Amino acid sequence: MAGISNFQAFGLDRKSILSENKGFELNLKRNKGFELLHVHAFDQRASARSLRPFQAYDMVQGALVRCSSAMDKSIPDPPTAVLLHGILGGRKNWGSFARRLAQEFPMWQFLLVDLRCHGDSALIKKTPPHSVASAALDVLKLVAQLRVTPRVLLGHSFGGKVALSMVEQAAKPLPRPVRVWVLDATPGKVRPGGDGEDHPAELIAFLSTMPKQVSSKREVVDALVREGFSKDVAQWVVTNLRQSGPPGSSSANFSWVFDLKGIAEMYKSYEDTNLWKIVEDVPSGVHVNFLKAERSLHRWALADLQRIHAAEEQAADEGGGVEMHVLEDAGHWVHADNPDGLFRLISSSFQRFNQ
Repeated sequence: MAGISNFQAFGLDRKSILSENKGFELNLKRNKGFELLHVHAFDQRASARSLRPFQAYDMVQGALVRCSSAMDKSIPDPPTAVLLHGILGGRKNWGSFARRLAQEFPMWQFLLVDLRCHGDSALIKKTPPHSVASAALDVLKLVAQLRVTPRVLLGHSFGGKVALSMVEQAAKPLPRPVRVWVLDATPGKVRPGGDGEDHPAELIAFLSTMPKQVSSKREVVDALVREGFSKDVAQWVVTNLRQSGPPGSSSANFSWVFDLKGIAEMYKSYEDTNLWKIVEDVPSGVHVNFLKAERSLHRWALADLQRIHAAEEQAADEGGGVEMHVLEDAGHWVHADNPDGLFRLISSSFQRFNQ
């Protein structure tokens, strides 16, 4: 697939998608102030009889995003932001936040992706290794297929490292300015929180002991709380359960929508992947923003903070951009704990392209 290694400078050809429906399974929902395109993108190298989906995503579009065509150069490309979830999350985690962004910035469109082994993308067979780099390449292939140019990459936790890896793997310098937001994740080795805090590796290990089908979400929440995980985390985890049987039946009614074995590999990669090089030698046209939650799930080592601040000074001297932010009154799930504060911090990234 040509052009995967750089962000394609084209708008989403929504007219073509709606009229031809080639390579896409599409659902269009219109709501006040935004439109939601719910799509599975298919690998068009497959035959017409055996189209293979390669990524599941939603596209939330502001009210002023016009149907664009790559053939009509008079129509400007809508700026696109890519929103990436963390381990054991899904694209729906960003749904309400993306709709709020679309209402505030109606000229933008927002691409919400289920990373490999997560959500609807877990149904799509992926070639190992299941890693930060592989997940990033999946998203680069998707934006190339859609022919959109990401102006903002916004990733939470594992998704933050995926965003950095996208920049690392894309052609440098990037064809247009890109602002990257890494939410509550460092570029290097991950340090879990202290005693009494939720540890993702332990959570993944415990989930692997649970049955693939359960009779109720409450059953899972109770089991997780008994094991020592917080109720907030337990309730978040059960968003990965999907009803699989008729309500009220005696058979198991819910099943998991993730590939837990693959996710375990991805989390190990997240812990070990080192992307300091991209931060300390920022490509031209890239501005990297790190956001630390005040009550972070992970330990931000003093050395990491000092290294980011040093990169800030170096990037400023060389015309690049690195910034460090702290989001008050927020734990690790920043977009749920303090969505107003997060919205205020990142809004400048969208305002810059509206000027």
